[in-house]
Amino acid sequence: MTTLAQSLSEIKKPWQWLALGCLGVLIWAAIALPSLHRASQDQLTRLEPPRDSGLLYSAAPVESRPVAAQADVEKVATSLVAPESPINRRMIRTCSLTMVVQHPTEAADKIVALAESLGGYLETSNGGGQNATSATLTIRVPANHFEQARAEVHKLGLNVETERVDAQDVTRQYVDQEASIRNLRAEEAQYLTILKQAATVKDMMLVSEQLSQVRGRIEQQQAEFNALSHQVETVSIAISLRTESESQAFGLNWRPGYRLKLALRDGLDSVADYATAMTTVLFYLPATVLWVGTILIGVITSWRLLRWIGKRWFETKAAPAGQV
Repeated sequence: MTTLAQSLSEIKKPWQWLALGCLGVLIWAAIALPSLHRASQDQLTRLEPPRDSGLLYSAAPVESRPVAAQADVEKVATSLVAPESPINRRMIRTCSLTMVVQHPTEAADKIVALAESLGGYLETSNGGGQNATSATLTIRVPANHFEQARAEVHKLGLNVETERVDAQDVTRQYVDQEASIRNLRAEEAQYLTILKQAATVKDMMLVSEQLSQVRGRIEQQQAEFNALSHQVETVSIAISLRTESESQAFGLNWRPGYRLKLALRDGLDSVADYATAMTTVLFYLPATVLWVGTILIGVITSWRLLRWIGKRWFETKAAPAGQV
């Protein structure tokens, strides 16, 4: 450390200090920036959605059951064979709308009437009286009338600010539940056949208990399958209604609350990015200091070595010249 301090004290010219400062900045950038880039790439990789490997049809194996007649076994095996016809896609679609209307309450009533005329119904509603400035509601319409319903809802508004349609593929879940119900019904048929062949009361009680359990599972699976089918056959539309802003400045719509929210969100995002960057820099700061110290020691040692070699060289040259 004493040698390092003496070497630094010998550097008196401003350009030498500037050169050392630039060297330190380059060293820090070479160490920290690749690490920051790798950290950002790792974060983006974690945020990427997983890729679906495709839909695979796999029926769950049927649980062990009492031995049945050979004809019943063949019948059950035939019923468990997957159909060769292509599987139809089963999609759950949802839609959300934000619209500007003159009278939110009247528009909400018209939307409910439209849904009922298309065979749908109102799920939720949140609004005020006749003078309310906003209202929200959710309707559900048959999937085959979704485009018609969306077009008619558009006509009721002055302007559609935002619109989003999402679709979720539930084909695999649909097929799995359908296969599970089919397997359970085949198992129920086997127990019914065994019940008819039971010779003692004990056998009849055992088979009846197993049959009751299978029928309970069938009812549960059927209820879940019916709920999933209902979601596939209908589309949920969430609609947000509001009046046109009355505050205007220079002929333009002025929405200070909305602008303040956007500014607050952007400011928070900037603070979060700054905090993330500074945290990463602090984590790599010890390694950066070690690298800078090591390189400075090497530079100063090389500097002193070159000076020593230079002095020896010039002294050797000067000695013969003095003798002459």
